Amino acid sequence: MKVSSNWFVYNKGKVIQALRYHFISRKEIKLIIIILNVFAVFSAILFYLKKVPPSAFLLSSFLWFVVMIIFWYLLPRMIYKKSKTFKDELRVDFTEETLVLENRRTENSWPWTSLSSWIESPHFFHLYFNPRSFFIIPKEAFSEQEIFEARNFLKRKIGKSG
Repeated sequence: MKVSSNWFVYNKGKVIQALRYHFISRKEIKLIIIILNVFAVFSAILFYLKKVPPSAFLLSSFLWFVVMIIFWYLLPRMIYKKSKTFKDELRVDFTEETLVLENRRTENSWPWTSLSSWIESPHFFHLYFNPRSFFIIPKEAFSEQEIFEARNFLKRKIGKSG
């Protein structure tokens, strides 16, 4: 069995959304955001009770905004800008033995065992080699039936999702 995509190019807005999804889904990022939110709420309560000066509340608010700007705006845009893959026209084949990614000049393939997990976001399949190394395949490169087949292929070949 084989599932092949059509040739596709990445949509910048959707890729940036997928990169945000990747960052926000990471456990360490979730932990940082939770800690920052707790710190911000705690400092707001202490400020309201006049136990700390306004600078503590302002500092926690500033840190929260900086972290959100970094993870929501800066990192996804930096990664998009740096990656040549997002500017190529690509095609993907799921074969029984390998995952094949090709552009008009070359082709790369990986055995399914080199992929550790996958997740599905609204517009993409995220395929992970490890927690920090991944690539995304747009669902719009497939027909509705092929999306279903690709999802089943990923479940069978990689197994664990998320």
